[in-house]
Amino acid sequence: MFALHAVAGLGLTAYTLKRILDTPSRKYDNNVGKEYDAWTEEGVLEYYWGEHIHLGYYSDEELARGYLKKDFKQAKFDFVDEMLKFSGAQNPKKILDVGCGFGGTSRHLAKKFKDASVTGITLSPKQVQRGTELAKEQGVGNVQFQVMDALAMEFPDDTFDLVWACESGEHMPDKKKYVEEMTRVLKPGGTLVIACWCQREETPETPFSAQDKEDLQFLYDEWAHPYFISIEEFGRLMNGTGKLEKVHTANWNKNTLASWRHSIWVGVFDPWIVVFKGPRIWYKTVREIVTIERMHQAFAKELMQYGMMAGTKALPSAKPSEGKADARVPVSASA
Repeated sequence: MFALHAVAGLGLTAYTLKRILDTPSRKYDNNVGKEYDAWTEEGVLEYYWGEHIHLGYYSDEELARGYLKKDFKQAKFDFVDEMLKFSGAQNPKKILDVGCGFGGTSRHLAKKFKDASVTGITLSPKQVQRGTELAKEQGVGNVQFQVMDALAMEFPDDTFDLVWACESGEHMPDKKKYVEEMTRVLKPGGTLVIACWCQREETPETPFSAQDKEDLQFLYDEWAHPYFISIEEFGRLMNGTGKLEKVHTANWNKNTLASWRHSIWVGVFDPWIVVFKGPRIWYKTVREIVTIERMHQAFAKELMQYGMMAGTKALPSAKPSEGKADARVPVSASA
């Protein structure tokens, strides 16, 4: 009898825990800056992910050898270099990093283009503080960080040669305005490049299933995402500005997917920072692991896609072909 009660108790505990972990805890509510402030102060994210809060890049050869043989943090520097290649930008003199995090990409670009001035913006004051500290420690003098809303930037029109946005669009409540603002501050002849988690294109022939919608809603609500759009929709929004030309897109799932589970393994191999942080961080870390695994699964089955988008702002004499912007509503709103 005792054994039966014990089994029942364990089953109930497991069920309750699953219900808790399946219930999102950080639904979007203009709370992005607050969440990143908390992550910055805790130090766990920076400890494991380094200076870059974005996925890494794994070449086909590295994947064939096994992704665990690659340094997790180096994969992120490699991603920045590959994203720069994808953009096609050549020797920009003024660079804007939209959603700069701790400023790892801003500093990397400032070191690469020593004659350029680099500005990183974020909603998180703590990230601005930490990014500035790291720039000073590393002796990077041509970079600065500011708290600023990417949907209402304070820069004049036609300011930057390169506008860079890596994994910031996920948090934007207005994707159309996001693209338009970045295009506005871009100089004619300058380059806009975006990396963003995207949901696959939904069509009448390939609708989202009930499970797809449930999975997407969890990913929206656990990490403060208002909604995602497709790679194709980003392309339409870029063309829809009427100011961008040579717009091109790509799905980088293959070369970024390993980042999700790699991030879990680095914590398994070195758990001590979490161990010594206490119960609140233990619980939060378990939630992060569950979400990371669910992200992996969504990308692995192509419900989510890693979108890369780039284009060039037309010179005044050029007339880019017009595109139609058709920003989609969140899948939950149409369910």
